[in-house]
Amino acid sequence: MIDTSAFQGKKAAYFTLGCKLNFSETSTFGRLLHDMGVTTAADGEQADLCIINTCSVTEVADHKCRQAIHRMVRQHPHAFVVVTGCYAQLKPQTVSEIEGVDLVLGANEKANLIQFLSEAWTGCKGNSALHRYYTEKTKDIKTFAPSCSKGNRTRYFLKVQDGCDYFCTYCTIPFARGFSRNPSIASLVEQARQAAAEGGKEIVLTGVNIGDFGKTTGERFVDLVKALDQVEGISRYRISSIEPDLLDDELIAYCAQSRAFMPHFHIPLQSGSDEVLKLMHRRYDTALFAHKINLIKQMMPQAFIGVDVMVGTRGEREELFEETYRFLDGLDVTQLHVFPYSERPGTMALKIPHVVSDNDKKQRSKRLLELSDRKTWAFYQQYIGKEAEVLFEKAAEGKSMHGFTKNYIRVELPPSPCNDALDNCLVSVKLGDFNAQKTALKVKLDMGQDL
Repeated sequence: MIDTSAFQGKKAAYFTLGCKLNFSETSTFGRLLHDMGVTTAADGEQADLCIINTCSVTEVADHKCRQAIHRMVRQHPHAFVVVTGCYAQLKPQTVSEIEGVDLVLGANEKANLIQFLSEAWTGCKGNSALHRYYTEKTKDIKTFAPSCSKGNRTRYFLKVQDGCDYFCTYCTIPFARGFSRNPSIASLVEQARQAAAEGGKEIVLTGVNIGDFGKTTGERFVDLVKALDQVEGISRYRISSIEPDLLDDELIAYCAQSRAFMPHFHIPLQSGSDEVLKLMHRRYDTALFAHKINLIKQMMPQAFIGVDVMVGTRGEREELFEETYRFLDGLDVTQLHVFPYSERPGTMALKIPHVVSDNDKKQRSKRLLELSDRKTWAFYQQYIGKEAEVLFEKAAEGKSMHGFTKNYIRVELPPSPCNDALDNCLVSVKLGDFNAQKTALKVKLDMGQDL
C-alpha cells in the first residue's frame, strides 16, 4: 500500500541523458509523482528528490552520466537521489557507489519507482531500502512501463516498444533494455486519445527498435500506424527511428497517403560499406537501404530523411570509409547523425582486429558532418519562399520561438512577448531565408491569423 502522505509537498528535480525514449520515460516519472503531490523544483530551488535517467550508448555517454550524477548531488545535497536508465542497468554497483546516490533502479525496476520511494520515505535514513541497487539479468527484463507524456515540451512522446533482439556487435542496448516487447495496439490508441483530450496535436512514436513492434502481441507495426491515424484530435505523428529492414514497403505506402503521419523518417544506416555492415551484424545491405530511400522519395518527394552513421568502428579500413562516403553522397537524404565508434565492454566488436585511431575517427566525422550540412542546406533552400504549416513549440527562456513544418524543417520567429501564445499552435507561414547559424529558416507571422 502506497502512503501518499510521504510524497505531499516534496519537490523533485529531473535530469535526462540520451534518446527520446528516455525523455518520454522521465516525463512519465514526473507525471506520476505530480499525481502523488510532488512538484518540480524551480531553477535554483532545493529538491527533496533527484531522478537521473541515464544513457550508455557510448563511453562518452557513461562519462556524462557520472558527471550529471555528481552535479545533481552537489546542487541538491539533501535530496534522495535515484539513478535509472541504461547506465544504471549495465553498471549498477558502480553507480550505487557514487557518493550521494540512494537508489539505483534497472530496466525492470524503474516501473515500480513509486513503490520504491514509498518504502524509502516511510522508513528512516538507515532503512535497508536505501543505498542499494535493484537490477535483473537481461533475460529477466520483461516488464513494459507505459509512457505517453510531454513533460515540459509541446509534443507528446508515446512509447510503443522497448528492448531489442538484434545484438549488433558494437551495441550494449539489448543488455541494458532487455529483449523486444510491446503493449497492445488498443492500449496505445487509448493513450493517444488521452493525449488528444489534453490538447496534444503531435505525437512522436518512440522505442528501442519500434519496427519490431508485435513480438509480444503478435500485431504489426503498420497496423499500429493505421490505428493511430484514426485518432481524432491528433494532427501529426512522427516515427522517431526505424530499422531499414523493418521499414516495409507497405508502411511507406501507407504513410505517403495517411492523414497524420508526417513525411519524415529517421533510418539508421551505420555504414555504407557492405563489408562493415556484416562485421556489425546488421540485418540489411546497402542495396536494401538505397531501395527504401528511393521508395520514400518516389512516394513522398518532400520527405525529410535523417540517417545515423557510425565512423571508425573496428574493421572500417580507409577504403571502406570511402565506400560509406560515396554511398551517402549519392543518396537523396537530408541529414546525417554522425557519431564515432566507442569501445563497449562485453561486445563482440572487440574481437574484430583492425582498430581505427581517434584522429581518423575525428577526420571521418568531420567529412560526414560537412556532407550533412550541404545536404540539409540544399533541402531547406528549395522551400524558401513557400507556404508551410508549422507547429510551434514552447521556447526556452531567452530563446527564439521555433517550430517544425510537416517535413521537419525547423523555423524560427523573431523574439517577441507575444510568442508564448503560439505554443502548440498550427500556423500557416511563409518560409524565409536562413537564420545566422543556418540551423533554421526565418518566418514572419500574419498577426491577423486566427490562432
